[in-house]
Amino acid sequence: MIVHGITPILNVSSIRASLEWFEGLGWRRCWTYNDSGMIEGARDENEAGPANFAAVGSGAVEIFLCRDGQGSRGQMPREPGDEQTGGVWLSWWVGSPAEVEAAHARAVERGYVINWPPTDEPWGVRECRIVHPDGHTFRVSAAIRR
Repeated sequence: MIVHGITPILNVSSIRASLEWFEGLGWRRCWTYNDSGMIEGARDENEAGPANFAAVGSGAVEIFLCRDGQGSRGQMPREPGDEQTGGVWLSWWVGSPAEVEAAHARAVERGYVINWPPTDEPWGVRECRIVHPDGHTFRVSAAIRR
């Protein structure tokens, strides 16, 4: 078997809030879905009710969002660097350490939870960790050119 792609699915408490959170970091809304099918224009809801499944994208990468299902949620970190938060951890690979800094600055500007500030790690990346309101942790990383 050769896998050609992978799309993580995050259990979220609110599709609308999650879409807004990702959009705040520069991701785009790809599509939304509820029990009546795809929602025109990727809106938060239609006459059949709110979206219960959605996708956000950045470049060629997508993440699916499922309201109240398909996995578990975590909790907010108790202190900076807390790794016992549960939820899903994902690495977002960006092109440069400057992009890590920009993502961090954008998250700080919006009041997002930062679990680890931009740091040059011994494994050769600059990385920060941003935590989604449902406890999912995103490691925003870029290779350090030496």
